[in-house]
Amino acid sequence: ADVITLANAVVGVVAMTAAVLGNVTVVAQLILLAAVADGLDGIVARTHGGTAVGPYLDSMADIVSFGTAPALFVFAVANDVWESLGDEPLLFVAAVGVASLFVVFSLVRTVLYTVYVGEDETRPGIQNTLASSIIAAAYLAGLTAVPVLLAVTVVLSVLMVAPVPYPKLAARDALVMGIVQMGAIIDPAAFDSLFPRVLLVAALAYLTLAPRYYW
Repeated sequence: ADVITLANAVVGVVAMTAAVLGNVTVVAQLILLAAVADGLDGIVARTHGGTAVGPYLDSMADIVSFGTAPALFVFAVANDVWESLGDEPLLFVAAVGVASLFVVFSLVRTVLYTVYVGEDETRPGIQNTLASSIIAAAYLAGLTAVPVLLAVTVVLSVLMVAPVPYPKLAARDALVMGIVQMGAIIDPAAFDSLFPRVLLVAALAYLTLAPRYYW
């Protein structure tokens, strides 16, 4: 499980590198791949056991893959669509501000995740994995309008620290989501972007319904 967690962190670093190079579609795919690894390490840990450092490694890897990498992704998309972003101070500040907000709230959410765990494993705020997956899936599904993407990122950032308990995703559902995620990773444009759209709908359903109706 720890090896998979470290692989998650490696994927996050590769995603950040791709963001610096401006390969935004690749970044979105890598964020989803990191999410698959994040779900897989939990399944392996529950099935075969894990080490005492596993939860801490998982938290640190999440900051890389679901904090910094998505923030750089959002900035890279803005830089790609808004050409000469560095020559437009207001647009530059907006993109950097939203990216920074996501990193900070993802970090805070990771701390809350570690400290405040309910008896039924509910945790406050949406998972940064979920927030990152929504951003990546939305882009792969066709959401390329930068103002909308920035607004979505701000909303998801706030939801990561909202005092709403979210249940842990069951292994059966994590497996199904992983299959859909792999489809979005391998060929996001297949069947008119079917896989990222299905992933986006499922993620939004969990976002809105899970606190009350997740079984």
